[in-house]
Amino acid sequence: MDSASTYQAVQAVAPRRLALVRKPIRDPRPGEVRIRVEACGGCHSDWVVGQRVGVGFLGGFCGYREFCRAGELVNCRNQEFTGIHRDGGYAERLIARANGLMSIPDDLSSVNAAPLLCAGLTTFSALRNSPAKPGDLVAVLGIGGLGHLGVQYARHMGFEVAAIARGADKAELAKKLGAHHYIDNAASNPADALQALGGAKVILITASGGKTVAETLKGLRPGGLSVIVGVSPDPIEIFGGDLIFGTRKLAGALTGDPETGDQTLRFSALTGVSAMIETVPLEKAADAYTRMMAGKAQLRMVLTMDVESNPPN
Repeated sequence: MDSASTYQAVQAVAPRRLALVRKPIRDPRPGEVRIRVEACGGCHSDWVVGQRVGVGFLGGFCGYREFCRAGELVNCRNQEFTGIHRDGGYAERLIARANGLMSIPDDLSSVNAAPLLCAGLTTFSALRNSPAKPGDLVAVLGIGGLGHLGVQYARHMGFEVAAIARGADKAELAKKLGAHHYIDNAASNPADALQALGGAKVILITASGGKTVAETLKGLRPGGLSVIVGVSPDPIEIFGGDLIFGTRKLAGALTGDPETGDQTLRFSALTGVSAMIETVPLEKAADAYTRMMAGKAQLRMVLTMDVESNPPN
């Protein structure tokens, strides 16, 4: 296949194994758009040709079944997942549902926008939809790929922010990101530390580990909420009394809808919230994936395309 009718892409050929291939360019069908990819983070409008847009993990909703009709777009039963139901952004081009797109502000680069379409949208949406009000104590558990954005959003939303992570070496990063307090959960009980600050209204759990979720729950003030956005295979074992006494709550949050994505990008551009990223060319996607899975990324991996050799079509 010649280069004029094909594009480069990286696809999974086996578990944790990626390969660089060429795929035929196809025209979008009704309700779809073809996107020329400029950058891709590792992890409802009319659109015009040449407009910069992004698509996250949720690739677009059907618009007609129960949850869509109720406005709960993230719970669409016919939701398409980018990289699963359709080819994802590890490529020079991709086809996406138009209703799943998010508009990228002019003053936000494609490289900086890429991780905000997933990690940024997830943490921003969870915090914006939480019961916390400006001035409330909000804790962010984990300051990795998700948490380092969660700390920044929490600070700019006007919360009193406590960052929780393992090790004294994370304190400087936490303060740099905007945390008012740092709690080393290897040296102290995080629940006791939060209660000493008055108790958290919300705990945003970005780190995996069922035991950690249970341990921090007691750090909530009465009526407080722990929100899980970090996926873990470990079960969460919680004593019923920790929920009942204090009417505490535990909930999960799944990324956000396109409108919230627009707001995530706009808020990030206005406040200067940005991900700490490493950029890697598309051809080295497999190396970037290995580095990410080994926990060596600082802190989000972003694949970049050679735009000059990738003309629009």
